[in-house]
Amino acid sequence: MPRKRGKSVSFDAMVKFFMHTYNIPTKQDIERINARLDRIEHLLLNTDAGRGRRSPGGKALGKQALNTASDTVLEVIQRHREGIGFGDIQIQTGFGEKKLRNIIFRLHKTGKIKRKTRGIYIGNTSPEDLKS
Repeated sequence: MPRKRGKSVSFDAMVKFFMHTYNIPTKQDIERINARLDRIEHLLLNTDAGRGRRSPGGKALGKQALNTASDTVLEVIQRHREGIGFGDIQIQTGFGEKKLRNIIFRLHKTGKIKRKTRGIYIGNTSPEDLKS
């Protein structure tokens, strides 16, 4: 009868060995990295907002410098109360087709714009409502 040699290796020990050997991150490693990224993003947002952004001419831009692409598209759509077509939005913003379609999809999904007809969009709120 053959005899067993030594202790058998547990599955957990084998997994830990491979993770260590091949530098595979653990769940705790990922959580630590996410926490660091959150801290860095928070610091960047506070630094940019506190310092204020300046235009190339040296004038302070304030909150307008922090507009996102979605804000730009929403602003263009809300300027046209009767509705605006996809092509016109693309011309006014200068965004590519794929980027613009994604932005319009997100704005529609969040309820900020409505589809009047196919390819024609109108804002749900007026531009004056957004300023206050």
